[in-house]
Amino acid sequence: MEEIAAAGHPAPFFAPCDVRDVDAYQSLLAEVARRLGPVRVLVNNAGRDDRHTMEEVTSEFWDDRLALNLKHYFFAIQAVAPGMAAAGGGSIINMGSVSWMRGRPNLVGYTTAKAGILGLTRTLARELGARNIRVNAIVPGAIVTERQTALHRDPAADQAFLDAQCLKIRLDPGHVARPTLFLAADDSDGMTGQHVLVDAGIAQQSVLS
Repeated sequence: MEEIAAAGHPAPFFAPCDVRDVDAYQSLLAEVARRLGPVRVLVNNAGRDDRHTMEEVTSEFWDDRLALNLKHYFFAIQAVAPGMAAAGGGSIINMGSVSWMRGRPNLVGYTTAKAGILGLTRTLARELGARNIRVNAIVPGAIVTERQTALHRDPAADQAFLDAQCLKIRLDPGHVARPTLFLAADDSDGMTGQHVLVDAGIAQQSVLS
C-alpha cells in the first residue's frame, strides 16, 4: 500500500465477495465503477481446482464447479461491458488452464469449466469487438503457488512437470502476471480472441503424443 501511495497512484479498493452469487458480484462491480470510474481492464481469475473422481461428483458439486470456475466470468463481463464501451473500450482477460488440454484426471469439473473459457473468450471477442473491447485468455501451465505447494507439490511432482515441459523451469505467478499486464495494456491493442499459453511448453506433450 505504501509503495502504491508513494508512486502517486490511487489507493486500491478491496472488497470480499462470493463470485458465485451473481447479484452480489454485479452489485460490487457497479460499486467499483462508482468509486473509481468505468472498468477499463477486467481480469477474471477466481477459481478452484479441488481434486475429485468421477464417482464423487454430485449434481450440486457439478453446478458449484461451473459456478466457481466459469459462470462468474460471463456475468462480470456483462456487468462491466457497457461502461467499458462508453469509456472508449478496454481489455478483458480470462484466466484459463492448460489442464483441460492435457486431459488431467480427477479434475473433470474444473477442466470442463476451463475448456468453456475458450468458447466464452472467442464468442465475446466477436460480440464486443465493435465496441473496442478486446477479450483474450491466458492459459497457465503448472504454476507454483502457496496452495499448490501445500496440497500437491513434492520433488516427484516437480520432476514430472519438468520432464513434460519444453522449458526446464518451474513457473511462478510472475510468469502469468507479465503477459496479463501485456494484454491489459495498449501494447496488445491488435489482439483479441486469443488463448495465450504460459505453460513452459507442457501442452506440447499432449499435442505430440
